[in-house]
Amino acid sequence: MNKKNLTFLCLTFTVFTSLAQPSKQNQLKSPDGAINLTVTNQNTISWSVNSGSTEIITPSEISIILSDGTVLGKDPKIVSAKTLTVNEIINTPIYKKKQVEDNYNQLTLNFKGNYGIIFRAYNDGVAYRFFTMRKDSMTIINEEANFNFKQDDKAFLPFVNDYRNHDKFTTSFEAHYGHMNLSELTPDSLAFLPVLVDVGEQKKAVILEADLQDYPGMYLTSGGRQGLQGTFAKYPTEETTGGYHNINYVVNNRANYIAKTAGTRSFPWRVVVISNDDKQLADNDMMQRLAEPSRLKDDSWIKPGKVAWDWWNDWNLSHVNFKAGVNIPTYKYYIDFAAANKLEYVILDEGWSADNDLSDFKIDVQQIVDYARQKNVGIILWSSWYALHNNIDGIFGKFSKMGVKGFKIDFIDRDDQKMVNSLYQIAQKAADNHLIVDFHGMYKPSGLQRTYPNVINFEGVKGLENMKWGTTDQPIYDVTIPFIRMVSGPMDYTPGGMRNATKDSYRPVNSNPMTQGTRCHQLAMYTIFEAPLQMLADNPAIYQREQECTDYIAAVPTTFDETKALDGKVGEYVCIARRKGTTWYAGAMTNWDQRNLTIDLSFLRNGSYRAIFFEDGINANKDATDYKKTVTTVTANDKLSISLASGGGWAARFEKIK
Repeated sequence: MNKKNLTFLCLTFTVFTSLAQPSKQNQLKSPDGAINLTVTNQNTISWSVNSGSTEIITPSEISIILSDGTVLGKDPKIVSAKTLTVNEIINTPIYKKKQVEDNYNQLTLNFKGNYGIIFRAYNDGVAYRFFTMRKDSMTIINEEANFNFKQDDKAFLPFVNDYRNHDKFTTSFEAHYGHMNLSELTPDSLAFLPVLVDVGEQKKAVILEADLQDYPGMYLTSGGRQGLQGTFAKYPTEETTGGYHNINYVVNNRANYIAKTAGTRSFPWRVVVISNDDKQLADNDMMQRLAEPSRLKDDSWIKPGKVAWDWWNDWNLSHVNFKAGVNIPTYKYYIDFAAANKLEYVILDEGWSADNDLSDFKIDVQQIVDYARQKNVGIILWSSWYALHNNIDGIFGKFSKMGVKGFKIDFIDRDDQKMVNSLYQIAQKAADNHLIVDFHGMYKPSGLQRTYPNVINFEGVKGLENMKWGTTDQPIYDVTIPFIRMVSGPMDYTPGGMRNATKDSYRPVNSNPMTQGTRCHQLAMYTIFEAPLQMLADNPAIYQREQECTDYIAAVPTTFDETKALDGKVGEYVCIARRKGTTWYAGAMTNWDQRNLTIDLSFLRNGSYRAIFFEDGINANKDATDYKKTVTTVTANDKLSISLASGGGWAARFEKIK
């Protein structure tokens, strides 16, 4: 690793303590003492968590079941117990901030039977993971991961509702949130992570998993009236081509186990992020702390940035002297647009090759790459996972030599052990060829983005593409995901639509898609939504007609030095500020409710700033494209009063002038 990727120790206190006589009950507190985690070892192992006087997790059993009948967690006998305190700084070069504080207390319990569990308590959450020290490989039949709550709490759950080819673990990982009491979950319900539970007293708990490697992803289902329990896709044993354009591997049969794996290993972290105020969730670093550090010796070649994207707008150009489509003149037009607006990339989405054969070109890719190189623009190619996975070395080697900068890999649609392993393999081989990766059609990020920082974006979100064929209440979703989905990592939401519609005027139009909410709602997404690789979804012709908005979008970075969550409430509104160098960027969005917000500019600190505001116009409730641009001077002592229209937004840039 070079110095940029090292974890630098900053005022680190490390204390190991061995307990002479291990107890049936062990306590672990967060560094600030506010969170208390209790581990009970009797006939089984259970854990519980309190935050202040609030019970977050009531006693919940955990275990791993092996194929030989061994249950790691049954009749546990502690061999040793050690505690550890760490306070260090992690450098995060491709992230929403330059550095992350990693401050926790840790308890490691070693049990008879060559296994153990690590528990950690942070000031903003808790985590645990199993580890094993066995000579031979293991077959995991199941893992017991329970999250019990004291009350019948309300939860936000994204349900799997598009079982593809009747395999319930084959899904796009895209869904609006069901907002319901835990008791309303049915036994056959299946929610993918992250999930949020409102535990009362203004506290929220977000359930995640981190450092998911060589193992299937965790889903949650009903664990009784007041609980959730983990469930996992079993290993696929029979797959055939099928699905969309026959570019998926359809699972026809699964084994009776979830994983075959090494006998000595660490398992994924089971995580509960705890907030005392909703806005804390919009600026959380738990995933960066718990993921495996970067495996790359050099990350200097990785270039985040913005992408002129073709698919959402259906290659629908106007006022040009050529027929727009998947052809050379169209992509030269996109490249010229990207160069003029200092966008780093253009993507060639579906159609440049056969969907299932990347050697079957439908367009001269080399000519496009060469033209883009002259304009200092990189080319990213779309690919299905199916077309790539059988010849990763050959495909990546070939296109890297051509000068292609990366791949957007789509229709993954699974997170069983086989698929998780495939994506780590793809990440490594892409890095070997200096290719960046955007995993689309993908489960939520679970740490891969830190381990392989060339994987700089993930979908796993019900993004703007859904506006092409219709969905409801998208602005509500837009102000929910910053507190839930975004806690796990970056989102390939693909914002930037310029045909903006009110709740009443919106309708699905495939070739000229609209967005729900105002123009400023779209502009704000470029600051609020984390995406080191961020799309401009609409077509260049429209952006050129809306150059004032395009100039603002193009100037917003995709990685930052500092982030401040200013205000927000799950499902209602959100306001976030981010700094790059001496310039601050801020955005606010609301659901379908009009509202007024007060923005405290104390985050600006010293000096005066030239402020550029884009705010909903006075007629934005009738014409969602209506906005007002204001340029003024502000300081950290100022407070702004802003009015958000229905489905509205606010976007700002603060340039330091002295």
